[in-house]
Order: sequence, then C-alpha cells, then structure tokens
Amino acid sequence: MLYLETQDIVKQYGNYTALNGVSIKVPKGCIYGLLGPNGAGKSSLIRIINRITAPDAGKVLINERESTADDIFNIGYLPEERGLYKKMKVGEHIIFLARLRGLSVEEARQKTNYWLNKFGITSWENKKVEELSKGMQQKIQFIATVIHEPDLYILDEPFSGFDPVNAELLKNELLDLKAKGKTIILSTHNMESVETLCDEISLINKSQVVLQGNVKEIKAQYKQHIFKLNISGDNFDIESSHFSVLSQKLEKDSVEVRIRRNDDVSNSVLLSDVATKYEILSFEEELPSMNDIFIQIVSNPA
Repeated sequence: MLYLETQDIVKQYGNYTALNGVSIKVPKGCIYGLLGPNGAGKSSLIRIINRITAPDAGKVLINERESTADDIFNIGYLPEERGLYKKMKVGEHIIFLARLRGLSVEEARQKTNYWLNKFGITSWENKKVEELSKGMQQKIQFIATVIHEPDLYILDEPFSGFDPVNAELLKNELLDLKAKGKTIILSTHNMESVETLCDEISLINKSQVVLQGNVKEIKAQYKQHIFKLNISGDNFDIESSHFSVLSQKLEKDSVEVRIRRNDDVSNSVLLSDVATKYEILSFEEELPSMNDIFIQIVSNPA
C-alpha cells in the first residue's frame, strides 16, 4: 500500500531546473532512501512534499489523494539546516515546537519529559540550546521532529553531527518507528545507513531519477560475479578459462581467494573447476555496496 507518491514533479528556479519529472512511490511502513549528490534536487523535492514550496508541474499524493495544507500536521520534518533558537532553554524549546505541531500544553510537557528521560538527558532541560554541542542539538531537533507522533517522517541528513554511539541510537529509533507502522523518507549521504535501514531507494542525479527500487534487488542487479572462496592449502594455482583470480591471501590454515566468474559460466562450473584440485571450505558471492553503486551511476551517467 502506498503512503506517499510524487507524480512528474517539475521545479524551476529561473533558468535552472531543479526537478525534471521526478516520480517516487513510498510504501506505507517502510524506510525510503532519497539519495543523490549535492545539488541533485533532493532538497527541492523534500520542500515540495512539505508544502514549503509548490511544484511548477506534477502532484504530491498522500494515501492516494492529492496533498492538502492539513497534511503538514501529520509530517515530522527534520531539515538539514537546523533551526533551533540558541537562547531558549531545551525543555521550553521542545514544548514550543510541540505546540506548533498541534499538541496541548499538557501533552507537550508529558511528551517532552518522556523523550528527555528516554534519551537520558533530563539534566539538559534548563540549559540553553547554545550551550549544547552540535550532536546534542541534533538530539533536541530529532525529539521535536517525532514528538507529535506523525505518520510520515522526512529526515534530511539526520546523522550529521552524531558520533557512532548516537548514530546507532538514532538508527534504533528509526527502526522502532518503522515497527510501529510509520513511514520514513531518509535523505542521506551515509550509504552505510542506507544499507542497514532502507527498504527502497530513489537516486536523483541532475534533477532526474536515475535509479529506483528495492535495495536488495538493486544490489543483485549490479553484481559483478565476484566470489570469495576459502580453500585448503597454502596457495591457489589454477588456470581456467571460466574465471580470473583477483586476489589471494594466506590465512592460518587456508587461502582466501577472490574470483571473477565469466558471465556465461554457472556457479556449479566454477565450483567444479576449483574442487578438482582443492577442498572448498567456504564460498560466497560479493555484492556491490550501495556506495559503489552510487559512485558508478553518478560518475558514469547513461
């Protein structure tokens, strides 16, 4: 079931085309990666979904109906450019932002206390925002994004400023939101996060979608028939017209070999070639990382 869809979105700023017929389909209850190099058009699309700007052409649909102004109250938006008031105290700032999102004073207080306790940061409540580190401010911004419990979250570079511990905390929070049936659009350059979190992605380059689909299927689509084998012995020495050896490394009691199989050769033939001379201890295919795929597509556009 689709939660959000954009249909042929076009956005121009003077003579510059930021988006040229961009269509995405975001299923309900998934984490959807919105990827692309700087200047590709991601932020323009996010602003349109949030109704900050309007498209020159195309539509935004939510639950299969055209988006309306009231939909913004059911969106949690974490912008890349942080927008906290430096002189406000943490607790009063979260309550202020919660009130803007439609919560009553009492609801805002209760939920603020809940999130400060959850993150173990109740001692920050009376500190001014300007006293906090970038990563600490990011936590406050995240709380303000989720406090009204919307159905759709749009997070633009949410891991910026986080150390590995807090990045892991955020990942777990996103997975928890997904488990509750929430829909998340994640715009990030952190390809490791895409690998571990995203179900589907759209890659935008030069204002157009150049790759789209399920993450696992995309990785399988771009595989290069590279395999890693562990064999018994202390050297790998086979000449075959069915594969080429990329590298080999001596382990304690075996050799780790990386092989590229010819496209017209089956895995069973490859294994048969090796098994004639060596005992195969393990065998697995290496799939390209999303980082590799990103670089390949953006660096070598069709």
